[in-house]
Amino acid sequence: MRALPPTHPLATVPLADAVARQFRLLEATASHFEGRQLFEADAGVVPGLGRPRTTARVEAVLADWFGAEDAALVQGAGTGAIRAALASVLSPGEPLLIHRAPVYRTTAVTLRGLGVRTVEADLNDPADLRRALESHGLRWAYVQHSRQRLADSYDPGEVLGVCRAAGVRTVVDDNYTALRVPASGVELGADASCFSLFKLHGPEGVGAVVGARDLVGRIRADNYSGGGQVQGHQALDALRALTHVPVMWALQSAVGAEVAERLAAGEVAGVAEARIANAQDRCLLVRLDRPVARALPAAAARHGAAPCPVGANSRYEIAPLVYRLSGTSLTDAPELADWVVRVNPMRAGADLVTGILRRALRDLEPELIRPEPVPSRPVPLRTSS
Repeated sequence: MRALPPTHPLATVPLADAVARQFRLLEATASHFEGRQLFEADAGVVPGLGRPRTTARVEAVLADWFGAEDAALVQGAGTGAIRAALASVLSPGEPLLIHRAPVYRTTAVTLRGLGVRTVEADLNDPADLRRALESHGLRWAYVQHSRQRLADSYDPGEVLGVCRAAGVRTVVDDNYTALRVPASGVELGADASCFSLFKLHGPEGVGAVVGARDLVGRIRADNYSGGGQVQGHQALDALRALTHVPVMWALQSAVGAEVAERLAAGEVAGVAEARIANAQDRCLLVRLDRPVARALPAAAARHGAAPCPVGANSRYEIAPLVYRLSGTSLTDAPELADWVVRVNPMRAGADLVTGILRRALRDLEPELIRPEPVPSRPVPLRTSS
C-alpha cells in the first residue's frame, strides 16, 4: 500500500479561545433568558410565535452567539437542517452549485428529493469555480465545510467570497465542523450554516439553521405544523449541552494531534503512517503495514474502543472510535479499505488510544509469528513449621 495522499485539515480552536467562546455563549444566554426560565420549558405552537417560547429564546441565543440575523431549530438533525434550508430557497429543476466530489449520502437523498439540477465545480480550483458561477445562471451554491475528498484543500472562506462576488448566495453544511473550527460558514459570510445539535451532545434529532433573516423566516413559514416543532425541553437540552462543547472539542483536537505525533514516531508496531484529516469528523487516518483494516475495528472493540459511530461525537460516544473510512472517502479511494482506519480519541487521552491500537494490532498478528508462551515454573507452596 502506497503512502496516504496529502491531507489538508481545517484549523482548530486553541483551548483559550474555546474557553472565551464558551463564556460568550453564557453571555448570550443571559441576554435572552431570565434565570427561572432556564428551568422551565413549554411546548406547542404558541400564537404569534408558531413555536414554543423556550425554543424561540434558544434560537435567539444561537443567532447572537454566531453573529447571525436569525436561527431556527428543526427536526431531523443535520440532514433536516440542510433539507429545510435548501427547500426554503430552491425550486424543482433550479441549478445548485456543488463541489465535484462524492456527495454525502443523506445530502444526495435531499438533492434528489428536491429535484434540483446540480452544477459541479472543483472548489479546489478558483478558476473552475468562477467559470461555473458565470455560466449557469446560479442563484445558490452549497458548500460542505468538512472535506468530501481526502485531497481537498479549499479554504471555505475563500470559496464563499468567490460566490459572494458573483452574486451567488450560499448554504454551508457545517456538520462535523461547528465549534471545532475558528469560524463557521455564516461567520465567514454564508447565508446559512446548517448543523446537527446531536453532533454537539444535544438531543437526538435536533438540528439548527443559523443565518440570514429571509431564509430562516421561510423555514419557519414552511414548518407550521405543531408536530414539526422542536419543543422547549429539547431546545433547553441542546443549550445545556453547548455550554461545555467548545472546550471539549479543543481538548479532543489536542489529543488527536498528540496521538498522530506518537504514531508517526513509531510508538505502535503495525502502524505505517498517521495523518490528521477532516474525513467527515476530524480524525486520524491510520495506515497499517498489513491489510487488516477491515478486522481492526472488532479487535479494538474488545479492548474498549467504540466499534462504530453513533452520531459523530454525540453524547453517547465517549470511548475512542476505531472504524473504517467514511463512505464518501471510500467512494473516492476504494483501495484504502484494507489498509486504512480512522481513529477519533473522543473523550479519551492519548495513552488509552495508543494502548488500544497496540493491543488490537497484536491480536491480529498471524499465529505463526507469535512467540510461544514460556511455561511458568510452579511455585512451591510454603508451609509453616
